[in-house]
Amino acid sequence: MTAQAALRSDPADLLREARLEAYSTPIEDFHPGAPRLFQNDTLWPWFERLRKEAPVHYCTKAPIEPYWSVTRYHDIMHVDTNHAIFSSDVSNGGIMIRDVPPGYEWPSFIAMDEPRHGEQRKTVQPMFTPDHLDEMAVLIRQRSAKVLDSLPRNETFNWVEKVSIELTTQMLATLFDFPFAERRKLTRWSDVSTALPKSGIVSSEEERLRELADCAETFGRMWKERQANPGRDLISMMAHSDATRHMTPDNLMGNLILLIVGGNDTTRNTMTASVLALHQNPAEYQKLRDNPALIETMVPEVIRWQTPLAHMRRTALVDTELGGKTIRKGDRVVMWYVSGNRDGEVIENPDAFIIDRKRPRIHLSFGFGIHRCVGMRLAELQLRIVWQEILKRFDRIEVVGEPKRVYSSFVRGYESLPVRIPG
Repeated sequence: MTAQAALRSDPADLLREARLEAYSTPIEDFHPGAPRLFQNDTLWPWFERLRKEAPVHYCTKAPIEPYWSVTRYHDIMHVDTNHAIFSSDVSNGGIMIRDVPPGYEWPSFIAMDEPRHGEQRKTVQPMFTPDHLDEMAVLIRQRSAKVLDSLPRNETFNWVEKVSIELTTQMLATLFDFPFAERRKLTRWSDVSTALPKSGIVSSEEERLRELADCAETFGRMWKERQANPGRDLISMMAHSDATRHMTPDNLMGNLILLIVGGNDTTRNTMTASVLALHQNPAEYQKLRDNPALIETMVPEVIRWQTPLAHMRRTALVDTELGGKTIRKGDRVVMWYVSGNRDGEVIENPDAFIIDRKRPRIHLSFGFGIHRCVGMRLAELQLRIVWQEILKRFDRIEVVGEPKRVYSSFVRGYESLPVRIPG
């Protein structure tokens, strides 16, 4: 079935078909990283079978180089926390299932090994301290209130466009002290930087390079400005830290793309997923309306349920064993966070969306070890505040059509979610 046909089909029928396909396909023929599975939201039975039968699986039938899939929670933790065995360095292929294309070898601290990783990461950490987050919370609340108050009543609109993109892009502009009127460029650069050729986001590699060259030029000018006149933004922090002030242009570009994507995709897509999850689980929505304090546990549950970045990849630095399989030096190893977050051996009733879980923060969505998401507390803060403000204003947000998901096995995102707010 084509992706276009799948998008027009009933989700329950699609999932039934996916289960039949997943359990009738020889497991040695599995390619769980196929983007169509993520765009159609039919990935679940494939990973369910892998967790049961081949939790460390070697894929040789993909249109990309062979790769290992790691699908159980504890095995993923082993890979994520053993950085001396498993490398994230861009020179070894980077952090995505596909190798970094020629021309995009931009080092960022998430795609570095120690000691460079820690030195550069520490530069931006002060942005995410509790005191600074307390300051930003005031601004986040003001902006959330303004955006929510502007939403139409009794008519269909795209939640992704009017709320998720707008709020996350405003925050990105603040983090970089980016020209506010041009903030939608940040969203576009984030989308362009991770888009696959068949996604429809860019028509060619030439177009992608042109747009990202504009990104590099824009931030290059800002870098020079902040060198002379520093502020309290991420650019100023990097421009005046001993660990980053002498970065090459490629290193600067790598860190900028990392921070743009990290600040955009995680929050934007989880913000959309929260509306979808509560619509699909009306009893949980009622719990939340009856007890708004459950926002505290709902937020990490949404982040687990959505898993905004489906995987991270490492490259084996030495021969090693995992799950009874021998992984050779140079092999690519893909940690499927999206699968680990549905591992019933660790998470009770993992396929259910339950906003009052007793241990909601044991999810894998932010990673573990030295590469754990540096901005995770800000992402949680934004989600908490937007739902506090939603519950003040609306009895419910109705999803009135199927979401359109992005064509990617890396970013689990949404292009659109049609909603209606009764008024």
